[in-house]
Amino acid sequence: MSDLKYNRILLKLSGESLAGPQGFGIDAARAKEVATVIKSVHELGVQIAVVIGAGNLWRGTIGMEMGMDRTTADHMGMIATVMNSLALRDALEQVGLPTRVQTAIEIRPIAEPYIRLRAIRHMEKGRVVIFGGGTGNPYFTTDSAGALRGMEINADVLIKATKVNGVYDSDPMKNPDAVRYDQLPFLEALNSRLKVMDSTAISLCMDNNLPIVVLNLWEKNSVARLVQGEAVGTIVS
Repeated sequence: MSDLKYNRILLKLSGESLAGPQGFGIDAARAKEVATVIKSVHELGVQIAVVIGAGNLWRGTIGMEMGMDRTTADHMGMIATVMNSLALRDALEQVGLPTRVQTAIEIRPIAEPYIRLRAIRHMEKGRVVIFGGGTGNPYFTTDSAGALRGMEINADVLIKATKVNGVYDSDPMKNPDAVRYDQLPFLEALNSRLKVMDSTAISLCMDNNLPIVVLNLWEKNSVARLVQGEAVGTIVS
């Protein structure tokens, strides 16, 4: 463990990471792929906590476009993150990783309530902890939940695992000449609105000196290479 650059990580996943080729819902095969990635990092001795979004199941913006109250739409999103958390826990247990789900909104028959010291103890015992339910409050994204939980558990880094291998000056899917950043100051990420994470999450990390690394989850051994000290993706610090 002493050879690792990051000993305790907060892994922020999008809900889409669990979706299959159709782009929505929960695909068991894809969930197992994500679990295998997490297991490869866990086997290095890294303590892992996960926050996962819900874009594969529900987006609050869709509800608002239909005239839904913002708070109601966000509460539905929180519940959707719990569904994803349970699916990911099942996949992790299937590959042999003991896992606990803790939720910001209490659903005691299904998952533990979020208790900071218990979460840390789970990780110290070698369990993966998944934080569901966002922050428990409307108007906050799962990016903000990832930043908040990362600081609460004293994570060494917040890893935003996406399908892009870092932060670019423009959308690399649309602009083949887009330039990738190796490093990026927090203030530049905020002022340039590069969509690293939402502004609340970046501000939280900046104020509390929690580095963010944006990388491609599907690039071979990307997370494992990062925690061992290799330069992977874009670091925002």
